[in-house]
Amino acid sequence: MPVSRKSLFSGALATALLATSGYLTVQLRERDPHPVPAGATAPLLTAPAPAGTAAAAGGPRYERLAGPDRTVVRDARGGVLATLTDGARTAVLTGPSRTFAEPGTTGAVLTGDSWVRLMPQPWKAGAQDEAWFRTWFGRYLGSTEDDVLAVATQYLAGAPEGRDGKGVRFRGDASFGPLNPDGSSGHDLRLEQTDFLDYLGVPYTFADRVTRRPDRARYGAFDCSGFVRMVYGYRSGYPLLSKDAPGPGLPRTANGLARTGPGVPVLPLTTVPGSDTTVRPASTDPLLPGDLVFFEIDARTGARLDHTGIYLGLDTDGHPRYVSSREEADGPTFGDKGGTARLDDNGLYAKGLRSAKRL
Repeated sequence: MPVSRKSLFSGALATALLATSGYLTVQLRERDPHPVPAGATAPLLTAPAPAGTAAAAGGPRYERLAGPDRTVVRDARGGVLATLTDGARTAVLTGPSRTFAEPGTTGAVLTGDSWVRLMPQPWKAGAQDEAWFRTWFGRYLGSTEDDVLAVATQYLAGAPEGRDGKGVRFRGDASFGPLNPDGSSGHDLRLEQTDFLDYLGVPYTFADRVTRRPDRARYGAFDCSGFVRMVYGYRSGYPLLSKDAPGPGLPRTANGLARTGPGVPVLPLTTVPGSDTTVRPASTDPLLPGDLVFFEIDARTGARLDHTGIYLGLDTDGHPRYVSSREEADGPTFGDKGGTARLDDNGLYAKGLRSAKRL
């Protein structure tokens, strides 16, 4: 069973990741009476076991699965501790249960125990025996430090701002982009092509050694791919490229991220034979929280994929839901303004879903 569908841990530790004006609630509950402090070594990780074998009493075991090829880490009772996908840096760890809500735009609530983090290098079979993984896993299993999902929700409407030591605002309520002088409601109301550095308001040097300066008119904003680049790149440490091109980092646009960017396909992009027409995946079951999802929703762009976001998991009604920066919501949302953020109905985004990757 995927990590996102495990039963919730019991107990009662409540904390807030964000103190918004009613737009985001995050609750954490202990897995046991003695939680592991943030950054501490989890007691289950004192002696990682060889792949496919049970460790000493209380230690984890490593199970190999396919579709995609991955390692599932289990505790002595068979509970899932982590899912590690071959070729991907993204790891889904099991931790304290928490709840995300955005009542201003949806009645949907997401409650789960999945925590998404980037490993320092891509996973490969047998890496549990390597020193880097033992150190990394020992630090993050059970940690409540901000993960990818927490970071993604730090830009929703009403989210409080945070500034670094240089006074740069790196989180807080984000816009999609400035008003388009030639647009109207439902028709390009806001300008696209707003990247994460525009939100920050500072220059940035990319992995391809190109330096770009922000557009002051776009301060505090980013489009859909700019949002992904903020969350996974600037905040989480994945290298970033200045444009759409193969290379050691995330390309600039949704189409570039989907077609030339790094990552392991979990919902492969499929086209109709003899054409460039892309089709909707038959199922979303392979998705795990943190996966990048890609859409074709604008008929004017042809076969180009024109929207992207981050999969959050199943809401409490059992529907797969994602978060993205949207023009209709004027910024990041997992709500239903301008179309439901569900991936299993017949709404705009569900019908436009085309593929997904695990970074």
